Amino acid sequence: MKKHKPTTITRVRPADANHQVLTVEGGSGAYRKKPCKNCPWRVDAVGQFPPEAFRHSAETAYDMSLHTFACHQSGPRKPATCDGFLLRGADHNLAVRLRYIRGQHMGDVDDGGHELHSSYREMAIANGVAPDDPILGPCRD
Repeated sequence: MKKHKPTTITRVRPADANHQVLTVEGGSGAYRKKPCKNCPWRVDAVGQFPPEAFRHSAETAYDMSLHTFACHQSGPRKPATCDGFLLRGADHNLAVRLRYIRGQHMGDVDDGGHELHSSYREMAIANGVAPDDPILGPCRD
């Protein structure tokens, strides 16, 4: 049985009084196969999270990023990469590319019949981040 690195929260950034964005390292490499009910990648779930959460998470969409966008419902103890991110935001993400190279193909992800934002930039703007915010500049479409 393969041993997994224990999960560790390495960064906590408040997004508003009720939300925060965590950076979590380690874990099993789990991922979601369908978007959850209020997945921010779903077009019908706009407004579930404050704009600052999208500003904090923008680095996941930067070229060659080692940070991935996790499913918020998975939590920090058993983190899982977000299905919407894998379908729409991970093409240029180095961490995801390395997982593919190591044999974790994640080819069984599906949109579950839901319309998803076409890119991280589109999702962030739909959720209140200004289109000209410099944090979105490095995001790949």
